[in-house]
Amino acid sequence: MSQELMKKVEQTYLKSEVDFFEIGDTVEVHTKILEGQKERIQKFIGTVIAKSGSGTREMFTVRRIVAGEGVEKKFPVHSPQIAKIEVTRRSVVRRAKLYYLRDRVGKATRLRERRV
Repeated sequence: MSQELMKKVEQTYLKSEVDFFEIGDTVEVHTKILEGQKERIQKFIGTVIAKSGSGTREMFTVRRIVAGEGVEKKFPVHSPQIAKIEVTRRSVVRRAKLYYLRDRVGKATRLRERRV
């Protein structure tokens, strides 16, 4: 009974249109940033290395290299702070989590592109 009630409550907070993306895809995450009274959109471009959770608790981790240093961010999929998620490149991967990319540098971090 309580599980059904929780699903009904969560249903109101889920986004109706979420772009489909998978592990290994290169994505642009457009996040809303509030600076004083102004709101702007900032992009975070990187490779999706993990997805976890379900429903309103669904999260994904994006990794990118900035100035030779690896940066990872976790984003909630259904957050109102995320304006949109754009897939720029699809890749072929054979794992659910790409944590091994943390140990790699340069060309070793490349993933094979998926042809459609």
